[in-house]
Amino acid sequence: MQILATAMRCVLLTLALLFSFLNPVVAGEADVIKVEGYKDGDRGWRFNVTVRHDDTGWDHYANRWEIITEDETILATRVLHHPHENEQPFTRSLSGVDIPKGVKKVFIRAHDSVHGYGGQVKPFVVE
Repeated sequence: MQILATAMRCVLLTLALLFSFLNPVVAGEADVIKVEGYKDGDRGWRFNVTVRHDDTGWDHYANRWEIITEDETILATRVLHHPHENEQPFTRSLSGVDIPKGVKKVFIRAHDSVHGYGGQVKPFVVE
């Protein structure tokens, strides 16, 4: 009987460890699914960016999005200060973005706390 109880504990511990390692994989990478932007007079550009990520809590959530140039120079970063488990997809804005003269296209990418970058990136043509 003691051997059976020990075996069951080993199986349960193995399953618990397996599921704890799989949890971050389930949420996947953060995807930018929509971008709106416009020149806001002398105040620079304003971007409204929609991100989708299956946030699971503070251990795995989309924690920022960035506006970058083609050579991956970061022009602006919008920090996301908390998980959005119950709000998917979600849209957040950033104003006062300076886009250098001569830049015709920027890219918006999202970042999550486990995978980093790697999800869907959206281009935005600067007019």
